[in-house]
Order: sequence, then structure tokens, then C-alpha cells
Amino acid sequence: MKVILLLAMVAFAAATPAIKEQWSSFKRQNRKSYKTIEEERLRMNIFTHRMNMIEEHNAKFEAGLVTYSMRMNYLGDMLPEEVTQLGFNRTGEMRQVPSFTFLPPANVEIPESIDWRQSGAVTPVKNQGSCGSCWAFSSTGALEGQLFRKTGKLVSLSEQQLMDCSRSYKNNGCGGGLMDYSFRYLEDVEGLESEDSYPYEGKDNRCRYNKDKVVPGTKVKAYTDIQSLDDEALKAAVATVGPISVSVNGGNVDFSVL
Repeated sequence: MKVILLLAMVAFAAATPAIKEQWSSFKRQNRKSYKTIEEERLRMNIFTHRMNMIEEHNAKFEAGLVTYSMRMNYLGDMLPEEVTQLGFNRTGEMRQVPSFTFLPPANVEIPESIDWRQSGAVTPVKNQGSCGSCWAFSSTGALEGQLFRKTGKLVSLSEQQLMDCSRSYKNNGCGGGLMDYSFRYLEDVEGLESEDSYPYEGKDNRCRYNKDKVVPGTKVKAYTDIQSLDDEALKAAVATVGPISVSVNGGNVDFSVL
């Protein structure tokens, strides 16, 4: 750790005025603060590495060598190991959650691509902050899509309700969870409240679920899992069912589905 801090101090001293300005802007926009000068230098070193990587990648994008561009987000001062701790609990016990496996429909032509955003089935991008609640956002994303396909109405649903109220189903709020446990919880209650009536707080709190405020159509009757690495089944599910609940390894520069 002392070696890392020393390297961070050297990098801080050698940072260009442009990097220092980007760093200052990053801290303001994301309300970042650090307990010590040493920690800030370490975080700036990580941020500088990320910025250089993003600029190199985007140069390749402009040259047509890669198919997507990149930009900085609020995780830019965190190590990959820290990012991967933000939410999905994939323990051996959780992999044994009983569920049905998705069976692709027969005699259905699957399109090469589909964008459910263009159909209006996807809410705007949300921000989980530093709370390990990605599992809750993954759960609501799938449910929002199903609600839209059923009713034609796009409603942002409450991740905070899942965090606060599904602990007895083995979810752990900001400490991580699993989408299957969320769906199991929603089989036993009337459904989910909206984001407006039960807003996201980014921290653990007591359950304040009110069945009278539930968005109609959000009670789960059944759910299925897609077997890991079955790309054809995933493609068929996205095309015929709608937005799918997934977990992504955010600690890797090239995102990979778990």
C-alpha cells in the first residue's frame, strides 16, 4: 500500500493542468470528497489512468476501429475490485435458487436486433450511487418493461422497496442481492410502488411498503431463468419477452454478463 501511495503522489505532482481541471470537475459533479491528501492522490491517480484509457479508446472509435465510445462516470476513481462489490451476490447458495428455465418459442423468427427503448419500454438511466443495489435496479428494469408491454404505460418502479422489504427473502439491501429473490418477494406481495411514491435513497432503511400505493400490474405471477452462456436463448428472450434482467461485471473494462 505504501508503494501505491508513493506512486500516486508522483503521478499527482506530474499531472498536467488539463488533468487537474478534469479532476476538479469530476469531484464537483459527483460530490466527491476524501479523508486525507494521500487518499485523494491515490484516487486522482486511478482517475488519470481511466481518462487516458477512455481517450485512447475513443480515438480508436473515431477511426472506426471499435464499435462503441466510452466516457467517464462517477465510478472513475474506484479500483475494479471496489466496483465489483457494488451489489450482485453470486454465492453458491444463490445459484441454487429454484426456478424454471426459459424455453425459446418454437417456429418464431428471431430478429437480428431489437431496441426496446424505441418502443418506449425502458425508463431513463438510473444511478445506484455507492450502494450495492444493482440487483434491485436489474429487477425493476425487467418489470418496467413487462408492465409497459401489458398496459402501454411506462412507470419507474421502486428499487428502494425491494431493498427495504425483501430482506427476509435473502436480499441484503446495499449489501447485495439477487433478482430471483426480488421476484420471489413480489410473488407474495401485491406488487411494487412507483419511484415517486417510494423514492430511491441509496441506503438501507426500514420497510414502508403500502399495498394501497402499488402500481397495478406489478405483482409477479412467475419468472424463469436463462441458463448461463446460452446466447441463443437470451436473444430469443429479448426478442419475444422484452427487456431482460441481467447482472454485468462492471469491474471489467469490457463488460461481461454474469
